[in-house]
Amino acid sequence: MSSLNPWMKALIDSVRKGLEGLYKEPPLTATEWADKHFYLSSESSYQEGKWTTAPFQVAILNAMGNDLIREVNVLKSARVGYTKMLVANMGYKIQHKKRNVLTWCPTDGDADGMMKRHIETMIRDVPVVKALAPWYGVKHRDNTLDEKRFDNAKMLWCLGGTAAKNYREKSPDEVIYDELSKFDADIEGEGAPTVLGDKRLEGATFKKSIRGSTPTTIIPGSADEETTGEGCQITRAADDSPHLLRFNIKCPCCGTEQHLKWGDPDTPFGIKWSLNELKQVEKAWYLCESGNGCTFEYHEMIEASVAGRYICERSGIWTRDGMDWFTSADKPMRPPRSVTFHIWTIYSEFVTWAEVVSEWVKVKKDRGKLKTFINTTLGEAWQEDQGEQLEWQQLMARREVYPEVPPWVVAIFGGVDTQDDRYEGRFWGFGAGEEAWLIHKFVLMGDPASVELRRKVSVELKKRFIRADGTVMTLERACWDQGGHYSDEVREESLKLGINWIIPVFGASTYGKPIATWPRKKTKVKGGRVYLVEVGTDNAKELIYNRLTIQPDGSGRPVPGCVHLPANDDLCGEDELKQLTAERRKWVIVKHKRVQRWDAGGRRNEALDCFVYALAALRITQQRFGMNLDLLAQQLPSGTWHVPAPAPVSPALPESIPEPEPAPLEVPATAPVVQNETPSASSGGWLDTGQNVWL
Repeated sequence: MSSLNPWMKALIDSVRKGLEGLYKEPPLTATEWADKHFYLSSESSYQEGKWTTAPFQVAILNAMGNDLIREVNVLKSARVGYTKMLVANMGYKIQHKKRNVLTWCPTDGDADGMMKRHIETMIRDVPVVKALAPWYGVKHRDNTLDEKRFDNAKMLWCLGGTAAKNYREKSPDEVIYDELSKFDADIEGEGAPTVLGDKRLEGATFKKSIRGSTPTTIIPGSADEETTGEGCQITRAADDSPHLLRFNIKCPCCGTEQHLKWGDPDTPFGIKWSLNELKQVEKAWYLCESGNGCTFEYHEMIEASVAGRYICERSGIWTRDGMDWFTSADKPMRPPRSVTFHIWTIYSEFVTWAEVVSEWVKVKKDRGKLKTFINTTLGEAWQEDQGEQLEWQQLMARREVYPEVPPWVVAIFGGVDTQDDRYEGRFWGFGAGEEAWLIHKFVLMGDPASVELRRKVSVELKKRFIRADGTVMTLERACWDQGGHYSDEVREESLKLGINWIIPVFGASTYGKPIATWPRKKTKVKGGRVYLVEVGTDNAKELIYNRLTIQPDGSGRPVPGCVHLPANDDLCGEDELKQLTAERRKWVIVKHKRVQRWDAGGRRNEALDCFVYALAALRITQQRFGMNLDLLAQQLPSGTWHVPAPAPVSPALPESIPEPEPAPLEVPATAPVVQNETPSASSGGWLDTGQNVWL
């Protein structure tokens, strides 16, 4: 045997590897292991260097490593070091506890990013882990983008969570779901990701399931609907856990223990701030909720955090380090099997309170920015409560008294709903900014296929209205639901009344669909061809429900988008308002996937459907024929957007009405005839083509 250095090195390495199985490192907690071995890699960290666990991170990281805790949920904001804790826990389990670890990310791309930027750099920069990876940096069957096999025969997988096959044929001791809220709620029709993933733990001795995520959106339902937490899976997981723990510190001034809250200018506690003359944040501090008026600043919070502890707001149990647990009476207890931690940016050592407040100042009234702030800064779920929780009593309380057609209406649009035993219609007047007023309603009972009932509908459609300034107005355009059994009858009426005036429509309950999609070509029907328009009902209802939350201005000033309802029980009574607010957004299964749909739950919703069709008629007129409500509003007799209360005028038609410049539109060669009662421009129509028809 040669004693030369190359030969001796190979011998020493072989002996060391053989003896490694006999060596047992002194037991360490996850925090102790991370502080001793973990390293912040330059590719995935703001600052490269040795890891030091922050006080608010200790209990979370130790709970991940505690074998007596089987389920750990982390509701978090951004910038609290969660991903680093997760990767440190992986290294701890592979090297120190010799466990197989399986991690899922929302998509395959997310999994690749996690492996490349976090896991592989951890293997490279943590010596005790790299010693188990002789294949690092070379092409090897134990070193793939999906999985790593270490010399201690332990596996580390990192897979996308969208495919059901990724939840099969694995035998982990621990499963991790990174950014759980971004996972599909139903994996290819086989079930929830946490159910499929946790199933892989059934043969493990020390089972562990770690779920963490920034919350997203939850969709509340009514009391009899099982929809709470829908859309935000980390919130649902937290609701299932018996313990929700928040980090508490003692006020440096009075010693009052409290978990820090955001607050607002009117709340007698929480983050407060001052602005300079440029409206920039100059200073931020925390007002203690003791009521003593004491305050403390960011650096004092960092010092107080050293003695902080997590306290469960449901049961009162608490822990400082995630290893030793105590009851609300301060008696030692066994660690719980399932825990949920909530931590948000206010405790972060990586961002100051002034920076947090600066983000808030930029939010202003931007709903999208507010949602991002609540999710990523406060670490809380956004509750989708605009529209789907609207109650009819709220609308009843804000009904108004106004003329049959208010002076600010520039065009009237209608929607007709087809039922098995009746036709129902609603006419809505629109002004500048798409401000809307309900002005007419009809319900005609009978056989929808009968000629007589359809004649009555045509009479309603040709109804004339007197605007408050004396102008006679007629229906500009209407969309008529062709219904399931009466499509031929509705299309026949479109041919009879005018294919550009009365438009058959059908609904498409798919998010993202435009409110009105004009067809590329006409649909052939008996006696001719008509335009059959697809209506994106979900988008239309979303818009309507958002606008119904806008409050009218009692002084009569314009409120763009506001929906005005008359204080008239015959036109807008309790039943009408119940129909307008009948639908709730809920989750349904479509082609093995959970999607959101508006659902009436068996409640009548004809008023809402008619509003949808009237809105579709408006969109068709804007997009297909170039109508501009704001421009027309400027040409009202007053010449202003909102007309003041008019003086008494003769009901006679005005001699001349200013006519807008015609848009470069393609006028059909043959115009539809409307049974000798076609509206003209002088009677409130929009554009006179010179052929006694309107466009």
